Amino acid sequence: MNLTVKVVDGIEKSILHVAGEIDAYTAPKLKEALLPLTKVDGRIVEVDLENVNYMDSTGLGVFISALKSTKESNSSLTLINLQDRVHRIFEITGLDEVIDIKATIRGGNE
Repeated sequence: MNLTVKVVDGIEKSILHVAGEIDAYTAPKLKEALLPLTKVDGRIVEVDLENVNYMDSTGLGVFISALKSTKESNSSLTLINLQDRVHRIFEITGLDEVIDIKATIRGGNE
């Protein structure tokens, strides 16, 4: 189980390119990269999940923590390029109603 996280910082926006699987073993790595970005006042944070083909409830927990952090820091969080199977987890839990999700990839990279 492997996860890579690459951060690309711009003037007002940070983009996290995430690849691999997000589970109990890899979620701490994602959290370590994501949460500090959401704590910057007014920061726009996008998480590109195009190359994530699996995520469990631990991953959802990371995104819930990040969402709470954005509310406290007046920053924003958007998830982009989700594969169907990952997007479905957000739909089943109703988190797609509270987390900004854009550009879902039908089918995705398997």
